[in-house]
Amino acid sequence: MSLSTIITLLFSSLRLGSIVALAALGIVLIFRTSKATNFAQGTIGTMNAYVAAYFTMVKGYHWLVAVSLALVAAFITGIVIDKLFIRPAKKANIVGKQILTFGIIMILTGIMNFDKGIFKDLFPSVPIRPEPLFPISLRVNILGAGIEVNTIFIFTVTLVLLAFVFWFIQKTKWGLATRVTASSEETAMLMGVPTKTVTMFSWAFAAMLGALAGIFLSSRVAMDPLLLVSVQVGAFFAGVFGGFTTFHGPVIAAYLIGFVINISSYFTSSVLRKDALYAEVAVYLLILVILYFKPYGLFGKKPTRKV
Repeated sequence: MSLSTIITLLFSSLRLGSIVALAALGIVLIFRTSKATNFAQGTIGTMNAYVAAYFTMVKGYHWLVAVSLALVAAFITGIVIDKLFIRPAKKANIVGKQILTFGIIMILTGIMNFDKGIFKDLFPSVPIRPEPLFPISLRVNILGAGIEVNTIFIFTVTLVLLAFVFWFIQKTKWGLATRVTASSEETAMLMGVPTKTVTMFSWAFAAMLGALAGIFLSSRVAMDPLLLVSVQVGAFFAGVFGGFTTFHGPVIAAYLIGFVINISSYFTSSVLRKDALYAEVAVYLLILVILYFKPYGLFGKKPTRKV
């Protein structure tokens, strides 16, 4: 394997890992503050990625303005979902909340269905494929490898955003409120933490992370209501792999999964001459091995039961 190939695989892994990490952080944020497994994370992100596509391709706005509007739409979407669906079902068990998120998927997918959905009337000329943030052909040479500027942009923005999120969670009063709510909502309420506001903003911020993942992915993949399905599956893998009891574990696991998938794809397609889809088997095997030795994930801890 040449050095340029290694560099190319490295940046491809960072790009994939960044997109999965954004989705995974949104999922674990909801899981810890609302005690709900949000299977609608990908669908929420996809719907708001369409908003960015509409403003860039139909209205002709600068992509920075379009992305900002999409993030605002995602923020509102998260608040609406919390107010209409999650908050009234607060006393439902975790399985009930999971079923609820499936209902959200059905509603949002129906909205995005261009043949019969509401989007057809609202956005009749919305394109199938938005232009990438930067042209795919725009590349820089790094140690002999031609790396897309788009890839560097996605990784840099994600890295800065993740650094800000973890600083916010660890160093600010709202971050402390989020951590206390994630630990025990009942205890947080007794301490005067506005848990309803914390969970509401958690849904809003998770929706923004999903939208950003969808926008990044749509720079390479055609827009489709199922755009983020594979990313969401990868995000759940990252959650199990890294441990749902931590915020940082799934993020680190997302990047590890990105490396495993890209390196496995290279060897299965270039060396073994097999379908690259076999690379996903490597991810399954890696997670199985990790869970055998660490049942709560690579960074997860066994929950303590207080008496």
